[in-house]
This record gives sequence, C-alpha cells and structure tokens, in this order.
Amino acid sequence: MLLLHQGLPRSTSLYLRQKGIEAVHTGEIGLASADDARILDYARLYEKIVVTLHADFHRILAISRATRPSVIRIRIEGLRAEPLAELLLNVVDQSRDDLEQGTLVTVTPVGVRFRRLPIAAPIKS
Repeated sequence: MLLLHQGLPRSTSLYLRQKGIEAVHTGEIGLASADDARILDYARLYEKIVVTLHADFHRILAISRATRPSVIRIRIEGLRAEPLAELLLNVVDQSRDDLEQGTLVTVTPVGVRFRRLPIAAPIKS
C-alpha cells in the first residue's frame, strides 16, 4: 500500500510490515534513483500511496490534474524509522477512505491537511 521515497529511512517499511501494513521503500525495488514521474507511474500501476519529504509530487499531480496516486508528504524534520512508522499508521488509519480515492496529504508538526485529487484548475475571470 505505501511506497516510501528516498530520504525516508528504509527500515520504516520493515516497521510498517511488522504492524500489518504493506510497505516498500524505493531502494528495495530498484527505484532509488528514479525520477518523480517514474515513481508516480509505478505507484499508479501498483496502487501504492507515495510517502515523501518532497513537494514535487504534490506539484506534479496538481499541474497534471491527475486523480491518482495518493501522496503523503511529511513536513517534519528528522523523524527516525519507528516514530515515522507510527505517524504513518495514524495517518493511514485516519484517512484510509480518502487515500483510496486519490488525495494529497500534508503532515506537519501541528496537523494533517487533506486535498482531494484532482486539484481544480483556477477559475478564470
């Protein structure tokens, strides 16, 4: 279910699997140096939710008006594997239905924001 992007601890996927969540790190499947578009294509094809530190995924999905895949962006610095896994367990539990529908999620130290895909184009006057 979760595809963890470079920059996140690889061992997070192990913690998640131990908790019953399907998770894989890009480094475990030969996508360590893949560009963002390839990672999004993989996630879409295999019905994964991308977990990343980078805003690029949100930007690409917003510009393309794509409806999938869902992306969880973590905006909390320095999380180690186990606390990150616990955070992701909470986010997934809290937003499972939204994530299945196609959603951009942003996790900050003060809360979680959800934005359903596709992102609407601005209204022209």
